[in-house]
Amino acid sequence: MGTITIKNQDELAAMRKAGRIVAEVFELMREKIRPGVTTAQLNKAAETLINKRHARPLFKGYGGFPAAVCISVNQEVIHGIPGRRFLQEGDIVSIDVGAQLNGFCGDGARTFAVGRIDPAVQHLLDITQACLAEGIKLAVAGSRLGDIGSRVQQIAEAEGYGVVRDYVGHGIGRELHEAPEVPNFGTAGRGIRLMNGMAIAIEPMINMGTKDVYRLKDGWTVVTKDGLPSAHFENTVAITPEGPQILTVL
Repeated sequence: MGTITIKNQDELAAMRKAGRIVAEVFELMREKIRPGVTTAQLNKAAETLINKRHARPLFKGYGGFPAAVCISVNQEVIHGIPGRRFLQEGDIVSIDVGAQLNGFCGDGARTFAVGRIDPAVQHLLDITQACLAEGIKLAVAGSRLGDIGSRVQQIAEAEGYGVVRDYVGHGIGRELHEAPEVPNFGTAGRGIRLMNGMAIAIEPMINMGTKDVYRLKDGWTVVTKDGLPSAHFENTVAITPEGPQILTVL
């Protein structure tokens, strides 16, 4: 059963404000991501912006995570820890950020190109974005979670890509992680039925090669088993009578 978080228009507006802060971080990252910048510098800039908006960076301290945002480079799928690493021309970098404002949460992710990248890697980014967009179209009352996962899986696997199974999307509202889990794979017509008032974070994690991943010894960073690149795109989406509303956009 999914969590019903949004009970009225005021609560929807509150979640939208939290989501907008997440979107602002992405715009800032778009400006700052370039060869020679460190992931620690990106983290500091993101945290400064979140604090300036009087919000709380949701990831900092979550389960012991040491930074305000997760920054994952190339074969790193999710949960990369910012540090002294310098970005280089041709890298891709995934920024995953959450913010809480006035008791409501927003969560999103984007994968950015660092300078000019290999066209094959750009195609991975484009397809992962398409997976997210198509999944969001199915985030309507009456749909089942399997409809979303099945569509994402279909698009990615048609390109020969691997869909990460070990980590999935989730419900979101007053807490960062709420019920239900939102897989990026599955069978259409299966799973719980979506209802108005639910909010979910849909987040395809798509690998250029194998779907298999493992976690590094730092206890956080998840990487592809074959060392090939991975892309990650995520939006917080509200299920409403008017259809899906993306909250992590400007």
